[in-house]
Amino acid sequence: MRLRPEEPADAGAVRRVLAGAFARPDITTPPEVGLVDELRGSAEWLPALAMVAEYGGEVVGYALLTRVRVRSDHDDVAALVLGPVAVAPHRQRIGLGSAVVQAALDAAAEQGERLVVVLGDPAFYRRFGFGRADRLGLTSPWSGLGEPWQARVLPSVGGGPGPPAPGEVIFPPPWSKV
Repeated sequence: MRLRPEEPADAGAVRRVLAGAFARPDITTPPEVGLVDELRGSAEWLPALAMVAEYGGEVVGYALLTRVRVRSDHDDVAALVLGPVAVAPHRQRIGLGSAVVQAALDAAAEQGERLVVVLGDPAFYRRFGFGRADRLGLTSPWSGLGEPWQARVLPSVGGGPGPPAPGEVIFPPPWSKV
């Protein structure tokens, strides 16, 4: 297995991984495919934080961190959102998803990022240090879902500031289609 940032030539393989992982019989193309395509062309795209997992030379896993903002009464602070995370169906359940998520989080911490939010399975994301986002006072359009709305404060590089003040997480427009 090899973990690395996505390269422009990987776009087709990433689309296939997303389409396979999020396939449903009632839709032709899962919205996660369009979400990633739209985010690639946005200011929120952070190329070093779009991670792929290769297995046998094939891109089979994906974890994406893109920019969001936390808006409080006094400030507007940069943060990240994790997602989508996907593994090709024929390579699931062998640790690729965990590996690619950890690689993305490690890369974010190395760049000095401090906060990551995610909407997903608490049992899966808890192993990476995520917990309920409402405990940090973070709200979003998905706050009402309870436990799946999660956040993690990344370790500080060089003693940087702590987590942002409580506030509303503002997602870029492509997220409204998911």
